[in-house]
Amino acid sequence: MYSSIGVGAATTTMVRCEKKVIQEVSGWLRVFDDGSVDRTWTGPPQVKFMAEPVPPHHDFVDGVATRDVLIHGELALRVRIYLPVKNNNDLDKIPIILHFHGGGFCISEADWFMYYHIYTRLARHAGAICVSVYLRLAPEHPLPAACDDGFSALLWLQSLAKGESHEPWLNAYADFNRVFLIGDSSGGNIVHDVGARAGNVDLSPLRLAGAISIHPGIVRSKRSKSELEQPESPFLTLDMVDKFLSLALPDGSSKDHPITCPMGYAAPPLASLKLPPVLLCLAENDLIRDTEMEYYEAMKKANKSIELLINHGMGHSFYLNKIAVDMDPQTAQETAKLIAGITEFIKEH
Repeated sequence: MYSSIGVGAATTTMVRCEKKVIQEVSGWLRVFDDGSVDRTWTGPPQVKFMAEPVPPHHDFVDGVATRDVLIHGELALRVRIYLPVKNNNDLDKIPIILHFHGGGFCISEADWFMYYHIYTRLARHAGAICVSVYLRLAPEHPLPAACDDGFSALLWLQSLAKGESHEPWLNAYADFNRVFLIGDSSGGNIVHDVGARAGNVDLSPLRLAGAISIHPGIVRSKRSKSELEQPESPFLTLDMVDKFLSLALPDGSSKDHPITCPMGYAAPPLASLKLPPVLLCLAENDLIRDTEMEYYEAMKKANKSIELLINHGMGHSFYLNKIAVDMDPQTAQETAKLIAGITEFIKEH
């Protein structure tokens, strides 16, 4: 950035104004003093491919076709749809999985390869259409913007079910009586928030059949035992937890905010919420395992329908790491277990 300063009538001096980084998060994100944000990956180049976009393809590749759809013009809100190939003799419509991506509310896009590789696989395995939301990101759009986007996407599905809107793939193949929320990491927080909002409105003829929360970013202001003792992973470090949430939460809020601590003192009592059945997926070595388990116990105490699926020996968001899924037999086995558990939950509801 340059500014011109005139000196007398004939002289012009060019002064370079450098932007200064005021916040940096683990190679993922840099915030500058002018408010601009750079999300260029600066970590190890060999893993950069996982954070690169996959273009949509309307033809079926490995049994799945994808397309991007604008669902809210004013917000420029889009979704990516994953449609698994169907047998022409199968007349039954298939469930919808409404997906909210992770990234601490500050990074990630619905078209990143790390999500593409796992949600194409889930769509095939579960025989379900996945609709993944391009969420607005903090700090430009602090919470609850991402949760608002998630709920807007659910209402868009309702408008399709009511015939007020039309999307060819969903209207032709989707069963709006079996809609499931699913979210990874901070997306799991959005699952809880959107599920709670849905309990306050009439979504008919759409039915919210269940919610799947995978390694939700549930924390408290006070460090948990697992935060102090568990190893950090490429997908979650204490630096990421602290800095992403400081950028995402509304001004003056702490990690005890209802979105990041839904079982805490600042959140509505869980017993007062009308929630769909929940599948909570945890990783044994997750940095934030203790507060995730605290949420599980609080949900059970509130007499909510909640099931627990634990992947042993795994860390936060392990299944998104395509390198580990391909190279490490245990990661591959636990990823298959996770997909099978989610598929079974969908089939049962």
